[in-house]
Amino acid sequence: MTSPSAPRKPGFRDDIQGMRAIAVITVIAAHAGLPFLPGGYVGVDVFFVISGFLITQLLVTEAARTGRLSLPTFYARRARRILPAASVVLVLTVIASLIWMSVLEAIDLAKDALWSAVFAANIRFAHQGVDYFANEAAPSPVQHYWSLAVEEQFYLVWPLLVGLCFWWAAERHGRRAGALHALLVLVAAIATASLVWSMLRTDTAPQSAYFSTLTRAWELAVGAGVAIVVHSGRTLRGRVTNEVVAWGGLAAIAGACVAFDAGLAFPGYAALLPVLGTAAVLYSGARQNSRTTWAARMLSLAPMRAVGDWSYSLYLWHWPLLVIPVAALGRDLRTVEVLLMVALTFELGYFTHRFVETPFRTKRAWSRPRRTLVLYPVFLALVGSTAGAGWAWSDYRVSEHGDNPAISTAQFGIAEQGAEDLVRASVLAAQADLPVPSDLTPDLLDLLDDLPDVGDCLYEGGADWELCPRGDDDGTKTLVVVGDSHARAWVPAFDVIAERAGYRAFYLVKAQCTAAFVSPSEVFTGEPWPECDDFHDWTREQIEALDPDLLVVSSAAPITGLTDGDGRRLRSLDDISAALRVGLADMLETYQPLADRLVMLSDVPRLAVDPAVCLSTFGVGLADCTLAPDVTGTQMRELATGVATQVGVEEIDPAAWLCADGLCPTVVGSTIAYRDRGHISATRAAELAEPLGEALGIWSPEEPSEP
Repeated sequence: MTSPSAPRKPGFRDDIQGMRAIAVITVIAAHAGLPFLPGGYVGVDVFFVISGFLITQLLVTEAARTGRLSLPTFYARRARRILPAASVVLVLTVIASLIWMSVLEAIDLAKDALWSAVFAANIRFAHQGVDYFANEAAPSPVQHYWSLAVEEQFYLVWPLLVGLCFWWAAERHGRRAGALHALLVLVAAIATASLVWSMLRTDTAPQSAYFSTLTRAWELAVGAGVAIVVHSGRTLRGRVTNEVVAWGGLAAIAGACVAFDAGLAFPGYAALLPVLGTAAVLYSGARQNSRTTWAARMLSLAPMRAVGDWSYSLYLWHWPLLVIPVAALGRDLRTVEVLLMVALTFELGYFTHRFVETPFRTKRAWSRPRRTLVLYPVFLALVGSTAGAGWAWSDYRVSEHGDNPAISTAQFGIAEQGAEDLVRASVLAAQADLPVPSDLTPDLLDLLDDLPDVGDCLYEGGADWELCPRGDDDGTKTLVVVGDSHARAWVPAFDVIAERAGYRAFYLVKAQCTAAFVSPSEVFTGEPWPECDDFHDWTREQIEALDPDLLVVSSAAPITGLTDGDGRRLRSLDDISAALRVGLADMLETYQPLADRLVMLSDVPRLAVDPAVCLSTFGVGLADCTLAPDVTGTQMRELATGVATQVGVEEIDPAAWLCADGLCPTVVGSTIAYRDRGHISATRAAELAEPLGEALGIWSPEEPSEP
């Protein structure tokens, strides 16, 4: 099946369409999980270089021919190219989310779509990427719009700079010959600055660097530089030379696709391989006789040209088609299902190219800039109204309606004597398939923000850490809590305990940095994370200085990976377990003599589902969101218990306050017990101050609750 395309313009390069085909195929293959192309995401970098080349070629040709640039014409051309297909996919993706995704996921998608509509999706996703507590969230079905945002942000500025260079050359020299030289110097400066920033930022904040226009601008600038050099007439001579350069470039791209993986810090210096490879292919094909080379012939084959023609629509469709079914099914797609989604991607890509892209790009009615520029407000209105309506409808669906009562022990004839009894009642309510209580605490919309307050002591970044006293300012005893974000989750309970029992409390807790003396890999990249080792050293020094009456350690297993002494990443569960067993014992044996009393508060059972997603899925009951604990999490809890017993350290297991009869309800009474799969909510933690205080022996059950 082929699509009718507009006649090729003079100088049109079919080999570039072939490069577009390679770029989109590698991206789809990587996202579909093809095992031998884990680095296929570099296809986006190939797109950036091609885009920088073609757009700059267009701008320079116009400026050199007419002495000026028509910005309305340029942005009208971009509107015809980008907006129609982007709006169709965005609108249909928002509608699909309302049908097949949970309510909270649909609300998040509506927000993502609004950011995408103003070409700022990369800013939103960069901001979300720095949130450790959001790292388990499923990717947005429109996350791939970040690359469109990067391009459009670059092209807000680039035409102005090109026009300025030509104006400066004409004013200073009375001719436009010097403009290309000035433009090349400008491109070199932009590329150098952006590349240096990309390397620095990728090393210090890789999760946000990936989406940043500032760390990606050099890739577009490389394409722009090739276009300027080609326009000036400096091309390679000789078929053999062109052939070697072209195949070398293709080999570089292929090498990146095969050798890179999701754990690589990117873009940084690693992006040089696919970027320079793409530049080599573009440069080698610049001569008129370039199609005589075998590389150009291969890239210009009819199937490659067709896929290149459809590449934009294919790119837009592939990601939501791979993400939304996973959310709808609540599991990863099977191989056959992935193949069906890829096939549907090509079907929708073809139809979108033929019936949406092509008419807007070729019909005479859209050739006038003034008329075409209207597409921008129309696009905003269409996507904005759809996303706004979806957001409002989803917000209504998740808001409190009805009169379903909270779960109580009396419903099941249980005499409530402790926190365990309400948990048992909540499991029985789920087994009876009762509806979710109407009045949940915290509200579902606020669940992700239900984080414990640790004041100024988040302990992010490097070594300028300070102590933040909490609890009773006049307390004569000292409580220290050590661990990662799972220890932080208990802060609301420890605040109550410290205030009532007269303790000065110090929370030495750092997200992702497990209490065990091991070196976790950086959660977003898998790279070594020496900052955690530094925090261990600092924590040990503070404990020695504070001489605590009670020291509580609590943390989760670093299942994202560990780094051994040689800087090698440990990924398998067996390797992590072996290292963790040693690290836990080392930590407990080191801390035991530093405090009057050392207690290990075991990690909470890990859920197999995300509570927010489950509870906000239309039509679910308590039974749907009450499941057995995650198997891997259970193994890690048993490992920690074994180590504590071996070392002779007292242990408190909170499992009975959250689970009963092998099941963990996401709703206990009317409280949402977990804020995500592994962290209890701050609200539930505060409710557990009483049983935790009793388990610690700080007060007796008969002691009044109020100080």
